[in-house]
Amino acid sequence: MAVTTLAERGDLSRAARQFLRTESGSAVMLLSAALIAVVWANVSGQYETFWHTELSLRFGGVELTEDLRHWVNDGLMVIFFFSIGLEISREMTLGELRGARAIAAPALAALGGLTIPAALYLAFNAGGPGASAWGIAISTDTAVLLGVLALVGPRCPDQLRIFLLALAVVDDVGAIAAIAIFYTDHVNVTALLIAIGLFAAIVGLRFVHFWRTPIYVLIGVVMWVAVLESGVHPSVVGVAMGLLVNAYAPQRRDLIRLQIVGRSLLVDPTPERALAAQAAAVETVSPNERLQLRIQPWASYVIVPLFVLANAGVVLDGATLRAAASSPITWGIVVGLVVGKLIGVSTGTWIALRTGIGRVPDTLRWGQLVGGAALSGIGFTVALFVTDLAFDDENLKSQATIGILAGSILAALLGWLIFRLLGERGGQCSPSGLPVLPPRPWRPPA
Repeated sequence: MAVTTLAERGDLSRAARQFLRTESGSAVMLLSAALIAVVWANVSGQYETFWHTELSLRFGGVELTEDLRHWVNDGLMVIFFFSIGLEISREMTLGELRGARAIAAPALAALGGLTIPAALYLAFNAGGPGASAWGIAISTDTAVLLGVLALVGPRCPDQLRIFLLALAVVDDVGAIAAIAIFYTDHVNVTALLIAIGLFAAIVGLRFVHFWRTPIYVLIGVVMWVAVLESGVHPSVVGVAMGLLVNAYAPQRRDLIRLQIVGRSLLVDPTPERALAAQAAAVETVSPNERLQLRIQPWASYVIVPLFVLANAGVVLDGATLRAAASSPITWGIVVGLVVGKLIGVSTGTWIALRTGIGRVPDTLRWGQLVGGAALSGIGFTVALFVTDLAFDDENLKSQATIGILAGSILAALLGWLIFRLLGERGGQCSPSGLPVLPPRPWRPPA
């Protein structure tokens, strides 16, 4: 009997498979960057000196001066958040967040994974100097999560990877909203209104189906400067721009056109017909997916590792470790990531399934979902990002960074252990008793 793979059945889209491969591979780069940053900070005293080097850019009479760390955090990371916006747009149009019941389970799971860790962190820090940093404990690092899932192997089915990917997308929305709302100290109303006007202009261009990449890039850069001057963190620019990029499945008319020009190329293989065939092939792919193919490798393999290199360096001497061991900030982050994520994601998923408002693939077992909930406590990229926004004191920042590193390692070990012991147990999450038929693949006309 032939075995039909998940990808062949159509349950995993090509873009989703590409995303999983990119994010899983980038986990190695990310963890390597974290290790290099820690070694650099402890072996050489030049780590902080290097990242505090100032760099200025001038545009006519306008000058922007930031240190290297903030050019990475406030500049390059906008591209990372742009890729998140693209992924959210695609998932809501074509992927796992399409439809109310499909989005309900990962959305409630993500909501539990946002609120419970924040509450546990505040239980340690309410009224203290770290009370405002609750956002550190709420984020899930998709790249490292998928990298660890690759180590779990066959105990983690593809359906769980896609569920956790959808959960991570909703989790990112919550984390970005927290950054925009709670980690903005002051607002320059004039600059913010300019940014809103530019955003409205982009919406108008999209409404009339006008797409010229240089125009969008120019508006995006000016909008980034305006948001930076407004006091709101410019990460919202990346997400907003990504959400506006069209995502759609290949259209029948475009596929027919591709088939026609492809046949003409076979009959008369001239350079002109080859270029026409290439243009027709490009038109079948939405701008969203074309941009993801170009941007995501840069975001995953260059920008995020560079961000981690700039922010994960913490001195691990005796005094720092003793301060972290008795710090409510460190313990709040560790408990929030390890315990809060496990309880929050598991409870949110259970509520969605128990009430019937959400669904997950019938083949998933509770042991697998609980293992995935534990692994969602791996908070790294956005957690470090919020740490930089929440603390000016370097000692508190070091305590938070140690909590992020320790909590992420413990969450990864706990998730691996749950998969090892309970991955095939716990019963099916949504037993229906009905066979699940694969969707019929679309075939182009003869």
